[in-house]
Amino acid sequence: MIEDMLRTPSAVRDAERYTAHNYHPLPVVISSAEGAWLTDVDGRRYLDCLAGYSALNFGHRHPTLIRAAHEQLDRLTLTSRAFIHDQFADFCRELAALCGKDLVLPMNTGAEAVETGIKVARKWGYQVKGVTPGQANIIVADGNFHGRTTTIVSFSTDDDARADFGPYTPGFTVVPYGDLTALEAAIDENTVAVLLEPIQGEQGVVLPPDGYLPGVRRVCTDRNVLFVADEIQSGLGRTGRTFACEHEGVVPDLYLLGKALGGGIVPVSAVAGNADVLGVLKPGQHGSTFGGNPLACAVATEVVRLLATGDFQRRSTELGERLRAGLEGLLGKGLVAVRVRGLWAGVDIDPTLMTGRQACERLMERGVLAKDTHGSTIRLAPPLVITADEIDHAVAQLAAVLAG
Repeated sequence: MIEDMLRTPSAVRDAERYTAHNYHPLPVVISSAEGAWLTDVDGRRYLDCLAGYSALNFGHRHPTLIRAAHEQLDRLTLTSRAFIHDQFADFCRELAALCGKDLVLPMNTGAEAVETGIKVARKWGYQVKGVTPGQANIIVADGNFHGRTTTIVSFSTDDDARADFGPYTPGFTVVPYGDLTALEAAIDENTVAVLLEPIQGEQGVVLPPDGYLPGVRRVCTDRNVLFVADEIQSGLGRTGRTFACEHEGVVPDLYLLGKALGGGIVPVSAVAGNADVLGVLKPGQHGSTFGGNPLACAVATEVVRLLATGDFQRRSTELGERLRAGLEGLLGKGLVAVRVRGLWAGVDIDPTLMTGRQACERLMERGVLAKDTHGSTIRLAPPLVITADEIDHAVAQLAAVLAG
């Protein structure tokens, strides 16, 4: 039988047998990819509508990024930060310019960027603001997702992410997302920062209320508190702007970046800020062996240059409107809510029809890969290289799934 010749079932079984079950992936085994398309071990093609949680904004194997990686692999891959390499200054200078900031601190993963932002905010609080030693606190929002380290899950409101990982790190106050009054009321003399996602990705692409981000910026300025924007998923072209904060003309004190910064090739993250904030760090106080390594910098510099053209931001805006129109056409036909910003959408399915997981499994059967979150919500975040016809195809497959 044909089924007996397929490689996918055994590959899925082996993966389940030899890994800790900290993920529940769809039963698809990818072997190659290019642009917005993936191919599995049995030769079946899928349209990628997740893009590695925005790590693949420029698609799979973007030729400019692949070329940079190949060239760097033949020269130098790692020195540690004990030495300076010839890719480092270009990356830091060009990323700082893209962010409109003085300085960049390179790391590897998004969670490391968040941890770095927390450390910098606390140190700034003690050394610059004059906060009581050991008493610094940071305001965060419910529904947040900033990573999975023990410190970060300490202020998560997602029980799956947080439960049974205590004791928890103190120093965080959780307020409702979008509630400016509650945020301002939570600030006291020892508050050093407000840490927010401009758009809450893991929560289901939850958009901030109009005026919320400018209000946060105003409150932070008035109360001498840092505004730290986690743009790890929302930044670098995903929403139609370089940063999601730009939609409301907001400039945070620190940008936390990751995912797409590595071009889908290597893990790269960074914190960008001005010298009066990032300058509080001195040698020996923070670091990473692989942070800012030559291979990472070579790829990430090309990512920054792609973004500097503005082409991907324009593409995300234009195609995002097509995605919005297609999805809003399904409201009342299986969808109960749609949230779109650029090429990033949160789609709430009528829970009486199916769960988000079931929807993603059925989309997979129709050659489209997406990811569920929180019950009957799915997220769509295709690579920014997707075409208009491919967007229409994805929406058509979702419509067919909803129609049963």
